[in-house]
Order: sequence, then structure tokens, then C-alpha cells
Amino acid sequence: MSSHTSYMGLRGHSLRVAQIATIVVPAFTFFGYNQSGLGPLATLQSFVSVFPQIDTINTEGGATSTTATRKGAVIASFQVGALLGSLSCLFIGDRLSRRKGIFIATILTIIGQVLQAASYNLIQFVIGRVVLGFGVGQISVVVPIWLADHVLGYALSNWLDLGFYFIRNSTLQWRLPLVVSISLSLLVAAAIFFLPESPRWLVGAGKVNEAMSNLAALRDLPENDQAIRTEIAQIESAIEGAASHKKASLMEMFAKDDRERLLYRFCLCFALQFFQQACGGTLISVYASTIFEENLGLGTVVAKVLAASALTWKFLCSFLSFFAIDRLGRRTVFMISGTGMALSMASLAVSSSFPSTNYGASITSAFFIFVFNVFYPFGFLGGNFLYCTEVAPARLRVAMNSVSTANHWLWNFAVTMVTPVALATIGYRYYIIYAVIAALIPIVVFFFYPETMNRNLELLNSVFEDASSPWEIVTMARKLPQGELVDGDRRDESAKKEFEEKEMA
Repeated sequence: MSSHTSYMGLRGHSLRVAQIATIVVPAFTFFGYNQSGLGPLATLQSFVSVFPQIDTINTEGGATSTTATRKGAVIASFQVGALLGSLSCLFIGDRLSRRKGIFIATILTIIGQVLQAASYNLIQFVIGRVVLGFGVGQISVVVPIWLADHVLGYALSNWLDLGFYFIRNSTLQWRLPLVVSISLSLLVAAAIFFLPESPRWLVGAGKVNEAMSNLAALRDLPENDQAIRTEIAQIESAIEGAASHKKASLMEMFAKDDRERLLYRFCLCFALQFFQQACGGTLISVYASTIFEENLGLGTVVAKVLAASALTWKFLCSFLSFFAIDRLGRRTVFMISGTGMALSMASLAVSSSFPSTNYGASITSAFFIFVFNVFYPFGFLGGNFLYCTEVAPARLRVAMNSVSTANHWLWNFAVTMVTPVALATIGYRYYIIYAVIAALIPIVVFFFYPETMNRNLELLNSVFEDASSPWEIVTMARKLPQGELVDGDRRDESAKKEFEEKEMA
């Protein structure tokens, strides 16, 4: 290949911008769009007339619980597919190239979206959601990016649902919104092969020359540049190091001599992903329109406008985490986020306990939904995923992250499945559950979660090994020297020596 290889005539910064614009942003926009898109559509008369089995609008009495259960199962079938799709990457992720993996996942999303939009019976619709979820689950693993982009998808889906609502007496009210996101899938599928393959995957596949060419294009440097050769050598070294630990397994955490406290670390990740889903974030994102219309008694148009506005507000507030996560620290943002969400959910429970005819109480409830959407993205939009990568030992980082992602989808499914039934049966009491769980976040984080921001990974690993009990881990981690330190750097040794001297003193 030429030493000046380009893609679509682009190199360096322009090429990286093109990757983000044509792959990352559309991929994660339709991720959020499809996850939340069905929630508001399920309140349309044109929708429930085609699928009366999940009609919670026109049912009363004992039938409400049954239809609400079916409704939750249908909406949550997307999460089942996503769970399976994310787990499938454990087995096929490294066998396929990154570009092929993204392309196949995108084709699956197109098939799923077509099956949904063309459905005239519930079985076809559910199959479409599972297939769509499977593709999105793969994309959520293969196309890593800061998760603010999928919040944009939540907001976009609600605004489009509002726009198509005015097509009266037609199934196009819900079919067209389900079709819209196909354009995003097509963009990703069309663009992916015009962009460079992952240099790391190419090195792992033995295609070093092609990897150098792609890396040179991404860095806008000649292939024979020393910086390119050095980086390729580092990638080769990292792959060789990973191969030497290929027998590493999460089963190590069940060993009698768990010196590194792997089980403890896994529980930190597991609990964090549980908190992300069980604090109310998915409830508000997926069922905002249902809450405003069916539970707060607001008019259909007003409910849809408020739902779209609330999720647009959430998207804007998500940028707060960019500035806070590396300034305040992981622990601080988690505790602030948990406290704010607990107060918001408690207030929502009180205000929504009044009859839906109390317009003032309904407006108060809407206000606290907006307040909740300030605090949720502050700590739990991406900080939880970041923390899980930092607290895991290097050799088990991929395994822990794979299980962590699957755990995310599992609890996402549980919340999506249960919510329609809970709202229809226990009403405002449902929010009390989220308030209690959110209130546990600052307490659990304060006592059990060590700070990982700017902590050397080797020294942090030593903290887990050397602490005499879990109660000492947070305190010992607080004493670690701070700085941008990485494994294998000479600075690690000096920092470790400094830390040990302080401990002896």
C-alpha cells in the first residue's frame, strides 16, 4: 500500500471526524432511538387496534394487569435480543473484523426494523424486536463511544413520535417512526467499508503492513515514521501479553485464595450496573410518555411534548458529566447523582399520589421528572462503564466488561418488563422503590467504592491485595499518589516506592 493511503480522500483528524460522523453518532443514535421508541407509540389507538393483546388504554379492572404484563414483555423483548447480541461478541467478536462485525450488526437492525414496521400480528412484531435488539447489542459492544449519543436517540424518537401523531386514523402513526431509523442503519452499513479497519485487529490477524497503513492514515503520518512503528510495536506487545493470559477466567474469583479480591471487584461492577437501571433512568427514558399521559392524566399532545422535552433536557444535561467525571472523581459524581435521584423519586412519589384530576400535582410531578434528568446523566450515563474498566485487573478487563454489559441489559430488561404492570397496579408506590434504591447509592459508594480517577492501576491492584478487610480499601486508595500513570511505565515504580514508604512511615 502507498505510504499516503487515504479513505474517502481523508487522513488524520478529518478521517477521525468522518468515523464519528458516519459510524459512531448514527449507530448510537439509533441505539437509543429503538430502545425508547416503542414506549410512546404503545399509547396510540392506531397501535393498540392492531395489537389489542397489549392494549392498556382501553382495558379496565383485572384485564389491565394481564395486558400490562404482555405490554412489558413485548417492549422488553428488545432488551432480550440486546443481551444475546452483546454476549455473542464474546464468541465472534475477534473472529470477524471490526468492520464486518459492524456491518452484520447493522444488517440485523435493518431486518428487525422492517419486521416491526410491517407487522400485523404480535408474534412478527416480537421477532422483529428481538432481531433488532440482537443487532443493537452487538453494536453496543463493537462501536464503543461515550453514551451521551444514545440519549440523543431517546429525545429524537419522542419528537418524531409527536410529529407523526397528527396523522389521524392511520397505522402510519406508529409504522413511520419505526421506519425512520432505518436511514441511520443504512448510513452505517454504507459507510463502514469506506473507513479503515481497526489497526489492533489487523495486527492480531497477522496483517501488520495493512495495520501500519491504516494507522498512518489515522495519524496522518508516513508509514515509515518512527511514531507509527513504535505504536505498532506497542500493539504487538499488548497482544502478546494478552495471549499469555488467555487462560485467565472470571472463575478465578471463586478460588479459595482470591488474593486480588476479584469477587469483590466483580460485585462492585455488578452493583453499579444494577444501580444504573434500578434508580429509575430506564423508567423515565422508555416510559416518559406513558407516565405523563396515563398516570398523570395529562392530554395526549401535552404528554408527548413533555416527554420529548424531558429527554431533550436529559441530553443537554449529559454534558455535565464530561466536565465532572475527571474533576470531581468517580465517587463524588456517583454520590451526588444518587442523592439527587433519590430526592427526585421521593418527590415524584408524593406528587403523583394525588388524583390525576389535580392539575397542580401533575405539573409538580413533571417538574421532578426534569430534575431527575439532571442528576441521572451526571453520574450514571457513562461513569459506571468507565469505573468498571478501571477497577478490573488488566488480564480480566475484557471478561468483566463483557459480563458487565450483559448485566446492564439484564436489568434493563427487568425494568422495562415490570414497569407497565407496576404503573397499572401500584401506581405512585412504584417510585418509592426507586427512591430507596437511589438512596442506597451514596451510602454504598462511600463505604465500598475506592476512587479510581488518576490512580495507578498497579498500585490500585496492590490496594485490593494488601487491605486486611474490605473496609480498608477505600481509605488506602485515597492515599495513593495521583497522576496519569499507566502499567509498565517507569513512573509506576517510583510511585509505588513512594506509596510504600508512606505506608511504612
